[in-house]
Amino acid sequence: MDMLEKELQDEFIRIIREELVPAMGCTEPIALAYAAARGREALGCEPERIVARCSGNMIKNVRCVTIPNSGGLTGIETACILGALAGDASAGMEVLEKVGEAERLRAGELLKKGCCKVEFLDSEIPLHFIIELSASGHTAEVEVRHTHTNVVLVTQDGKVIFEKTRELADRGYSTDRSKLTLETIKSFADEVDLALIRDIYERQIRYNMDIAYEGISGDYGIGIGRVIRGSYADGVVTRMKAFAAAASEARMGGCDMPVIINSGSGNQGIASSVPVIVYAREKNIPTEKLYRSLAFSSLLTIYQKEFIGKLSAFCGAVSASCASAAAITYMAGGTLSQIKATIDNTLANIPGIICDGAKISCAAKIASSLDASMMAHYLAMQNKEYEAYTGILKEDAGETISCVGYIGKVGMHQTDKEIIKMMLE
Repeated sequence: MDMLEKELQDEFIRIIREELVPAMGCTEPIALAYAAARGREALGCEPERIVARCSGNMIKNVRCVTIPNSGGLTGIETACILGALAGDASAGMEVLEKVGEAERLRAGELLKKGCCKVEFLDSEIPLHFIIELSASGHTAEVEVRHTHTNVVLVTQDGKVIFEKTRELADRGYSTDRSKLTLETIKSFADEVDLALIRDIYERQIRYNMDIAYEGISGDYGIGIGRVIRGSYADGVVTRMKAFAAAASEARMGGCDMPVIINSGSGNQGIASSVPVIVYAREKNIPTEKLYRSLAFSSLLTIYQKEFIGKLSAFCGAVSASCASAAAITYMAGGTLSQIKATIDNTLANIPGIICDGAKISCAAKIASSLDASMMAHYLAMQNKEYEAYTGILKEDAGETISCVGYIGKVGMHQTDKEIIKMMLE
């Protein structure tokens, strides 16, 4: 690799390391717990009162999911109280890993007392919240913007003790995503020295398949994984859908096993990896090719989400499943034009799935999205592709991705407001 390519390789590895981190439970309540734990550190004692001011998308995504290690509880109040009582901020998105029975009981007492109050934060930033903790006349405040652990401001009794620069506060991450294109992603997947990324993907395979097996054998939600396996003809797509959906359902149903996330989402982490792993095992694909395909899928998911944002009215399962199927086209020896056809064929079909918050039915959206994206893959492998300007499709798959992203971020902005309004009513 020449110097530029080496720089590109290093930057893409930094992006993957920044995004593919472990998280326990749905990432929105975990983000609240993390911020509350940071606030507790600043306050220096157990809070008597917590005020959580949350953007509409945060409220939408926390409302229905079970919080891990909570004893089956849901809601913003639970997440904030558990984080403030027993959260370990140094554990990042695994902040609630060490919550024990004593803390659960204490959290129950504080919930009954109504010590945490939720207020609507009218913000143009979809992922935006401020946690304020107070006790004995002292206060601490933590503000998070754009990404789940992007703490931009911490105050103690009104004095700033931590503040991010404006640029970092508004970007939410430290890596440069500007060089991500389908061509550079494929070159990276083809050429990266696997020794530099092996540990990332060994961990992703272990974590995300462990929760998939737990979901398919355990008692979570409505047991979608087992129903898919028992009702559809046996085959690789049925298994891909069943295991990915089961992993999502376990995670949304309060399973305390960690998931390797992508673009701030466990469901996107699952949908962009589990189908690729199941397919590779079914087809006896060499491990080296699997790692390269997972790298392709990871970066393609991140690339798509750059145009949409972390939270929106657009279902992230679509982006991640599209990436999975494109990575399977790559794994199966497809050309760059066949990979692009897989993306176009998927986005010609299902870009309209709405996000109505995080909950167990996200698992069904993953299964449906995989159905569509694998149909797109099979069409592409036979050189069948919807033509440019069919609906929203553009001349190039990269342009199509940016247009779909614009629809998700800007076009569906009012849709998002209406969904949130309905849920709050």
